[in-house]
Formats: sequence, structure tokens, C-alpha cells
Amino acid sequence: MRKALIVGIDYYENVSCLHGCVNDAHSVKAIIERHGDGTINFGVNLITATGPDSQLKRRELKDNIQKLFNDDSDIALFYFAGHGYIESSGGYLITSECEGGDDGLSLNELMLMANESKAKSKVIILDSCHSGILGNLPAIKDSALLAEGVTILTASSSDQYAQEINGSGVFTSLLVDAMSGGSSNLVGDITPASIYAHIDQSLGPWEQRPIFKTNVKNFTTLRKVHPPIQLCDLKKIIEIFEDPSVYLQLDPSYEPTSESANEINTDTFSILQKYVKVNLVTPVDAEHMYYAAIESKQCKLTVLGAHYWKLVKKERI
Repeated sequence: MRKALIVGIDYYENVSCLHGCVNDAHSVKAIIERHGDGTINFGVNLITATGPDSQLKRRELKDNIQKLFNDDSDIALFYFAGHGYIESSGGYLITSECEGGDDGLSLNELMLMANESKAKSKVIILDSCHSGILGNLPAIKDSALLAEGVTILTASSSDQYAQEINGSGVFTSLLVDAMSGGSSNLVGDITPASIYAHIDQSLGPWEQRPIFKTNVKNFTTLRKVHPPIQLCDLKKIIEIFEDPSVYLQLDPSYEPTSESANEINTDTFSILQKYVKVNLVTPVDAEHMYYAAIESKQCKLTVLGAHYWKLVKKERI
């Protein structure tokens, strides 16, 4: 069982309203509720605050977070887009009725609910200002306490604001890109770590800095997409290369347009070209695999190729 609570708050009674958080929440729901092949991924509870008649108050937010974390689901994921606040006692998620920052939901309280949850994996994603303080110990600066199975991904550090551009949070736009496939590995798995790497690489040193904290033994897959190479082709890597350090000798029989083309070799060559496209294989002393074959040169596994060779050999994929 995989559960997700997705929250977006645009409307605030006493502080400035926002304009992209509800859209962001809908975008996250749309991408996370199904895998790339259309099969069900998360059971999503979407809560948004768009105006005076659809406010989200602190009590309701807390109750829904408790429901999310109360059982032993495989994954319990919480996403929040809205105002955040920080002071000496810690950080807060600001709900619609708040007048001052410290009357919102305490991030320390959120952390306690996640840490005590029986869910196997707890993932918290916050697109709010100062959200990077989540998980920090109040009395010890820059120290975090996460129970096993907890992962935190936030839009900005504790002293930064989360930016919006064109009606959407910068962080959430990158999050959705990552979960759409931008951060998948060669078997189509998207994990919290790969999402963070995608967002981190996309934001420069002078922009808001995403924060990633985790205490897990194994990364969970948050979504699966169509892999850039079929698994059946990927598994043939240990048949084509006897050892990850051995170069493969090519000749014109591998090239289908050659007069000496051999069907077995051309089939292998077709797979090798797929490997080249995903950076598993590279020609040696040739600009292109075509010339490597025609000129009877070699090809070899890249560092990434050697890594996947070992994964296939050990039956890890």
C-alpha cells in the first residue's frame, strides 16, 4: 500500500496569498498517482485551499498527516506547497487561518509524526520557505535526527525563500520533471536520491538550494517510467562482453550495410548501438560505431556500462 497526502495552499486570511501552490499540488498528484505505463502507483489524498470557502486550517492539516502516517503502509509520502516560517524555536507550515508564523503546524511536530510512523518508508517533500530546517534538532544547530526509513526533500535551506516563476514553484517544476523520467535509471526507477540529484544539478550556486536528508538502508522507488533501454537488451550485456574490462573486436560483418554482413553479428551490433545511446558502450579509436565496425576496430564498456554489467551478473536487475 502506497499513500500520498498532497497539499497546496494559495489562500491565506492574514498573510499574503500565493498563486502557484494549488497548481503545483495538482501537478504532483497527476505525476505521482500512476506509473509511466498507466498502472496505479499511489493512492492520493489531495487537499487544496483556493479561497475563503476552501480554507485549510492547522487542525485539519495535522489530522490528515496523522492519518497518513498512522498505519504500516509501504510508503507514506507527504507533499506541501505553501507558506513556511522560521524562528528560534523551529520552523512551521503556515495554514490558511494563521496570523503569525508560530501558529502554524510545527515542523518538529511533523517530524515526530513521521519518526513514530509504522510505515516502512516515510517521504516528506516541502516546497515552502525555510523548509530545510525540517529534521534539525532545535537545541543543536545543523544537526538532524531522522528515524530509520525517513527521507526529507525540501525546496530550500533553513535561511532561504522558495521561489515561484510563471505561477509554479521552481522546486516543484523540477520535481515533476524528475518524476516524469528526467531522473530515472536505465531500468526506469525513480528514487528520492535521483530526484534530488536532478534538482540539485538544475539549480546553480546562487539560486535556492534544495536540501536532502535521509536515514534508509535502501532507496525506495517512488515511480517507474518506461526505461530508455529494454531490460531484455540490457541483460544481454554479460553475453556480449565476457568481462567488463574486455574490449569487443568488431569487423565489417557487424555492419548491416556491409557486403559481409552476418545476421548474428548485426543483431549484436543493433544492441551495441542501443548501449551507445545510453552511455554503456563507446567505440575505441573511432568517432562512430559504424566506422569501428567497417575499420575492424573495437568497442568497450564505459564506467557506467561496467557498473550495469556487474548488476546484471549479480542478478541485481
